[in-house]
Amino acid sequence: MTKRIFKAILAVALSMLLLCTALIIGVLYEYFGNQFSSQLASSAAYIAQGVENEGMSYFENLHKGSSRITWVDKDGTVIYDSIAEVSALENHKDREEIKQAFENSTGKSYRYSNTLAEKTLNYAVKLKDGSVLRVSSSQYSIFMLILGMLQPILIILIIVVTLSGAIAYKVSKQVVKPINEIDLEHPEYASAYEELTPFLRRITYQNRQIKSQMDELRRQQQEFSTITENMSEGFLIIDSKTNILSHNSSALKLLDVNGEVGNQSVLTLNRSEEFRKAIDLALKGEHNQQKMRINHSFYHIFANPVYQGDNLVGAVLVIMDITEKEERENLRREFTANVSHELKTPLTSISGFAEIIKNGIAKQEDIPGFAVNIYNEAQRLITLVEDIIKLSQLDENSVPFEKEPVDLLQIVYTVSSYLRPAAEKRNISLDIEGQPVQVLGVSKILEEMVYNLCDNAIKYNKDKGKVCISLSEERGAVKLTVSDTGIGIPYSLRERVFERFYRVDKSHSKEIGGTGLGLSIVKHGAAFHGASIYLKSKPDKGTVITINFPPLL
Repeated sequence: MTKRIFKAILAVALSMLLLCTALIIGVLYEYFGNQFSSQLASSAAYIAQGVENEGMSYFENLHKGSSRITWVDKDGTVIYDSIAEVSALENHKDREEIKQAFENSTGKSYRYSNTLAEKTLNYAVKLKDGSVLRVSSSQYSIFMLILGMLQPILIILIIVVTLSGAIAYKVSKQVVKPINEIDLEHPEYASAYEELTPFLRRITYQNRQIKSQMDELRRQQQEFSTITENMSEGFLIIDSKTNILSHNSSALKLLDVNGEVGNQSVLTLNRSEEFRKAIDLALKGEHNQQKMRINHSFYHIFANPVYQGDNLVGAVLVIMDITEKEERENLRREFTANVSHELKTPLTSISGFAEIIKNGIAKQEDIPGFAVNIYNEAQRLITLVEDIIKLSQLDENSVPFEKEPVDLLQIVYTVSSYLRPAAEKRNISLDIEGQPVQVLGVSKILEEMVYNLCDNAIKYNKDKGKVCISLSEERGAVKLTVSDTGIGIPYSLRERVFERFYRVDKSHSKEIGGTGLGLSIVKHGAAFHGASIYLKSKPDKGTVITINFPPLL
């Protein structure tokens, strides 16, 4: 603004300076020119009078001064010249001022020098004898006058520039100060210039628009952040150079990245081949999905390119945790393999015994023994199928019974009566402690759970060992504890004992019997009843399994 004000003031000042200079020079030049012309006419008339009275002798006593005097005869021949030799001068009959004098008694003309530095004024008077007397005098031209005034003009110009700069600085400071003091957040309260009122109104309107748009953007950003932060899936937005533009916390958690990530390459988060491939294909414009593994977890990556018009500007990555799905798939395959194995063994035995009898190879006295083996293997198959059906019902939550209050102590006594013969056969004591307590559940499933816990406590116990079943109640919550003095479970295998078909002691699994689904049924039965399971065990010291049932409402 200072520059603009300075230029404006300087332009006005220079314009006025030039205009005034031109006007003054023009007026003075015209005035002094007229004065000069009058004086020259008076001098010519005075000299003409003297020449008419005295003739050529008048010139002898005449002070020549700065004017040139020329006397021209009627035929244009120069009779006398105060400066040049008469013989060297040409005929003057055709000179403008001479011609005018011959015709009108007086004549006047102007002539400029070749450099335009001087202007010569010629004034001619016709004498009584018909000759013409001319007086000539020179004066400086306007151009020379301007050159003569150049120095004072330059001094004035310097003064004008200096004053213009000082005034421009002061004026701009005074003009800008009220503008700088305007509160742009609340321009409607500003007391600036009246001319700024439309501008301030427009700023106020735009502030309201911007505020409204910013509020909307913040709301949308908040919604977006809320949605993405509450997603279990990882979410990443990258540009065409793989730099991270946006992400949610789930993405960092799934990729096992600690701390915040700035505007860095997404490839620094994970350098696996599958992750790089997903990003490379997406940034080439291909929708793709990859499966990768991090530690013990499995993830599915969906990578989609992002276009702005026809230009690819980045990609969106969605990372899904499919560990549970993979574990279920592995469990399904393992379950299928285990079921096939468990079914194949008794079926092979049954088929073998039946084939021997069919072919008549078996002796008559061996047939009852073969029949017993076939019956036992068939019962083993039936038990296995029943256990699989129970697990399937518990998995799908399709148990065909309604929950009702059940006396858990009565179930414990019933189960112990079934298992007491097996315990006594190995001199294992079976003790029951506690008082009658009720839980909300399905009697058949609860009985199956207690049976499997006690059966395992007896099977994996030592001869002359001890099994204790205790029940207690605290604040309505029921605790069922089955402890034994058996072989125990190594710490590393405690979680696996609840897997289907898993056995701690595989070498004696055939001798011990069972389907390997007992503790898996206990686990799923507890989940069905909303109960929690805790296991404590030491090798060769025994195992304690506790089930905590929720209060009966």
